[in-house]
Amino acid sequence: MSQELEIEFKNMLTKEQYEFLLKEFQVKDEDIISQTNHYFDTPSFTLKELSSGLRIRETKNKIVCTLKEKKSTNIHLETTDEITRKQADLMLAGKEFSAPKVRAKLIELTIPIDELNVFGSLTTDRVEIPYKGGILVFDHSFYLQCDDYEVEYEASNEKEGKEIFMEFLQSRQIKRHVTDKKIARFMKALKG
Repeated sequence: MSQELEIEFKNMLTKEQYEFLLKEFQVKDEDIISQTNHYFDTPSFTLKELSSGLRIRETKNKIVCTLKEKKSTNIHLETTDEITRKQADLMLAGKEFSAPKVRAKLIELTIPIDELNVFGSLTTDRVEIPYKGGILVFDHSFYLQCDDYEVEYEASNEKEGKEIFMEFLQSRQIKRHVTDKKIARFMKALKG
């Protein structure tokens, strides 16, 4: 289990901007990692009401369960457990919640664990590149009948990270767009 603060900045991209960035940073097909997020909440969206999100993320090499709690506009507290394929399958089927540290945090937040269920999945093709002391992320996400593109910058300092990210966008003439988290975009499409 790990618990850490995530400081990130996001901006939506057009397909053309995304493809331009892949070329600019010389991204090869083998640099792109596919991951699938399975999102959970209660029928009354208890987690959403707390500006939090719960997911299981599957990649080729591992499966993790993560609870994200919003602390400020660009900062989230993440509690994460690595889980097995069997544990993930039981959780996705609503039979057992097998992520102990995430479970403890959910209990602390008075989330009714027995009411949690999966409300959807989103797959992302992701590229992560070290950039000016942080990590630059290019994402192409697929969910419901949608796909979208975004750039993220993950930093260890909010003020410096914001400056680096804004300079990154300005120098490439990418217009700043307030960007929801993937789970929020998924929910809008689900209700849409």
